[in-house]
Amino acid sequence: MTEENSRTLLVVHHTPSPFMQAMFEAVLAGASDPDIEGVKVVRRPALTVSPTDMLEADGYLLGTPANLGYISGALKHAFDVCYYPCLDSTRGRPYGLYIHGNEGTEGAERAVDTITTGLGWVKAADHVVASGKPSKSDLEACWELGATVAAQLMD
Repeated sequence: MTEENSRTLLVVHHTPSPFMQAMFEAVLAGASDPDIEGVKVVRRPALTVSPTDMLEADGYLLGTPANLGYISGALKHAFDVCYYPCLDSTRGRPYGLYIHGNEGTEGAERAVDTITTGLGWVKAADHVVASGKPSKSDLEACWELGATVAAQLMD
């Protein structure tokens, strides 16, 4: 598959801590697995993602810490900027979510589920939620999340 024909997986992340960084790297490793062909992985910090980035993507991986029981302000900003431009144009696209939080991650999960339902995105895999230092199984789940969403974009 040529570059022009490749599908794009957009990783929108807010990675302010070493624990989020470890999860982010595991997600990227899974999404970039050599067995997954024809998928270009593009990463954007949540504070810099644009509607064009979202519109040009064929699928999404979202990463956020849970702050005070909600998604990070950065991921909320990304959705605020991109929601209406993407509302009718991105329906049916797959997404995955990974969250790090010490408590109150349910509110962050619920927020993303509500926003992505409004956008018409399709949950491609179970959310990955880690507390404290991500365990080996947490990081393996992040790898699987990245690989699963990317693989769904292959022709």
